[in-house]
Amino acid sequence: MTFITAAVMTVLCLSISALILMKVHDDRTTVRNRLNHDAAMRATTLLRRDDLPPVHVDPSVAALQVIDPSGRIVSASPTMVSRPPMASFTPPPGVLGAYHTVCQMPGFDDRCMIVSVQRAPRPGGDWMIYAAAPAYPWYVSGQLLTPLLAASALAIALTALGTRRIVITSLKPVEAIRAQLSKITTTDLGHRVPVPQPHDEIHDLARTVNHTLDMLDGAINRERRFTADASHDLRSPVTAIRAQIEEALLHPDDADWPATARTLLAGVERLHVIVADLMELRRLDADAGAPMIPVDLNELIMRELARRLQGKTLVTDCRPALVRGDRGQLHRMLTNLLDNAERHAVSTIRVTLRCENDHAVLTVHDDGSGVPADQREVVFQRFARLAAARAKDAGGSGLGLPIAREIAHHHGGTLTIDESHRGACFVARIPLLSPPRHHSD
Repeated sequence: MTFITAAVMTVLCLSISALILMKVHDDRTTVRNRLNHDAAMRATTLLRRDDLPPVHVDPSVAALQVIDPSGRIVSASPTMVSRPPMASFTPPPGVLGAYHTVCQMPGFDDRCMIVSVQRAPRPGGDWMIYAAAPAYPWYVSGQLLTPLLAASALAIALTALGTRRIVITSLKPVEAIRAQLSKITTTDLGHRVPVPQPHDEIHDLARTVNHTLDMLDGAINRERRFTADASHDLRSPVTAIRAQIEEALLHPDDADWPATARTLLAGVERLHVIVADLMELRRLDADAGAPMIPVDLNELIMRELARRLQGKTLVTDCRPALVRGDRGQLHRMLTNLLDNAERHAVSTIRVTLRCENDHAVLTVHDDGSGVPADQREVVFQRFARLAAARAKDAGGSGLGLPIAREIAHHHGGTLTIDESHRGACFVARIPLLSPPRHHSD
């Protein structure tokens, strides 16, 4: 950047300096050509009076010659006495004057001269009066060239230094981001890059990097949590199955192999349930699922309730509610809530579905012992099981309610436990596909 900026400034300064030199050069050349013209006009006046001496002195020009129609030099300045004509060009037809720059002119071999010619019509023919003055070099003079070069060099140096300083200052946040990123490893994702104060592209880059690190940190934490959850809950049934097999093998003749097989089958069935729940959690953590389609929650609830055994009294009050979601996941959320209610209800389970603002509100309320206020978030933690839950169902995995909440979150909703006089009241809120229309009578 510094090199490019300095190169551009160099080209700019040289261009400006060249334009200045050309302008001054043209102006001064015009002035000298005017002096030549004036000297030629004075000689013409003398020629008309027949008062032109053989040696004509005019201090305004360096050289002057008057040539008659036959080509003879009639009069000349002291510097051109006894010298050949200084130039051979003449004005174009119909034009009285012209000028050219002539180098190696007789008497001035070491420099170039501005030579002007003036046509002087006389009865015997046209006379030519040549006047010459030193031509300016391309740089005009050292007094003009030196300041221009000095100013250009100063401008280039200041531009290069300023650009380098700006670039270094601008790249400091990038270096800080690089240094912070180099500290991040898969085992330590707590670092975040500094966000510079100016709201520019680097500011947006730093925010994007931090957002990406947050997502990466969350993904790795979910992976670690999934691994920990799987190892934690699979260890117990596997250990129990192994102990039962080892005990039966110690006394194979006394073992009741059909009973052992049934016990092992129950353990395997629990493993299957746990693995299925873990895989469902894995899909939810990865935000993977079927495409979102319109789902009628009322129809989903009615089908599920009609399938279940009527061991407990089911009270329903469901209104039509259309949401956008994964039908399989919503069915899983409903069955998990109903299974939990059946395990804890004494006699009655109440299921309601209504539309509230722009959400479908599903309530599953049982008349069991309920959930203490300080434990209402604990039951949604993975593998967390209260004492009452263990007493009612020792083989549960503790994943049903966490899966239900993850499904609600996956659909942009919530799953909470509301206050109730008796039992537990689980409330799931899922955004409606379209807000309900209110009709007036």
